[in-house]
Amino acid sequence: MAIQLTPFILLDGKAKEAIAFYEKALGAQVLFTQTYGEAPDREEHALPSDTKDRLAHSVLKVGGADLFVADSLAPTGNEGADRVQICMTTPDIAASRQYYEALQQGGRVVFPLQKVHFSPAYGIVTDRFGVTFLIFTQRP
Repeated sequence: MAIQLTPFILLDGKAKEAIAFYEKALGAQVLFTQTYGEAPDREEHALPSDTKDRLAHSVLKVGGADLFVADSLAPTGNEGADRVQICMTTPDIAASRQYYEALQQGGRVVFPLQKVHFSPAYGIVTDRFGVTFLIFTQRP
């Protein structure tokens, strides 16, 4: 598998509204949605009640392209910051580690590269140009 880059729109509580808009405006097809409350590890990490219904992840198909849309974990009150990010899907942990290390040079780590319930290695880095990359390793 080659590296895949997918636009990732991160909103502050308006992801479901945005998805409905993209369905009408772009003919988007919703392939997947999951709220923070539906995550399998929700028992381990207590969430405030107002966070459980926020959209943790969604995959939309627009023509031949994928588009990811989600809400921030908690209300930020900062509607414009980091709204569009790039999800980098890699085939293995070694590739993810390589990109993670390279992109953080002169930038900053937002979420350390680590195993999570949906990926064997996932991390978030903002590069020195202010572009945020979500590095996602596919499961074998």
